[in-house]
Amino acid sequence: MSKTIILIPARLAATRLPNKPLLKINGLSLINHVYKKALSAKIGDVFVATGDQKIFNDIIKHGGKCILTEKKHNTGTDRIFEAYQKLKLNNIDYIINLQGDEPLIDIRDIKNLNSVGIKKKSEITTLACKIKNKNIFNKKNIVKVITDKEISKKNISKAKNFLRKTLFNINLNIYQHIGIYMYKVSTLKKFVNLKQTKNEIKNKLEQLRAIDNNYEINVVLANTCPVGVDTEEDFLEIKKIMNYKD
Repeated sequence: MSKTIILIPARLAATRLPNKPLLKINGLSLINHVYKKALSAKIGDVFVATGDQKIFNDIIKHGGKCILTEKKHNTGTDRIFEAYQKLKLNNIDYIINLQGDEPLIDIRDIKNLNSVGIKKKSEITTLACKIKNKNIFNKKNIVKVITDKEISKKNISKAKNFLRKTLFNINLNIYQHIGIYMYKVSTLKKFVNLKQTKNEIKNKLEQLRAIDNNYEINVVLANTCPVGVDTEEDFLEIKKIMNYKD
């Protein structure tokens, strides 16, 4: 049986929203909310990977598991790979890279991503949801993915491109991307050794490194469309939603 671990990269140096991981909602930091959500999926061990002592202390303080990495990494994927190496686990087949700013991600979607990735033996698998608000097409902080074919609950499809801004009528198969990836361990080892591409650097989207190097990224349709935290506006919106839920 294939084994999966979830690694959550986190850093304090976000330019758009400083100290984002430690912002509090209902008395708990954003990164701890994401950690607890990942744990609730019951897929396997969960670790936060960070180069910041404050994040490490916050996770440990609340009973979580955290790995201290080098402070500076080009991408979150580079950070989780360092954490994986430090863990020295030999029996892991897949690694889920869950972004630390997705506290509203649906547990069922994490589980489904894992089961589809294992079933299809995908190199890289990710989630996307249908775009219901046309304003999203013009929001640069919300990443869009264009797929080869239409995706549904029964069908996955290969990602053709990821982009930040687009005209909504250019392609029928365009979806809102959700910040989670599932890698085969063997694929992740190769991926982090690839040079960053011009496309990736220009758009600040590391998944374009995979596309540019002809790696297949399978896209799974999510049940829900969570709000990621990228700006103060996003944070206030999520805080309102999570306060209401409680």
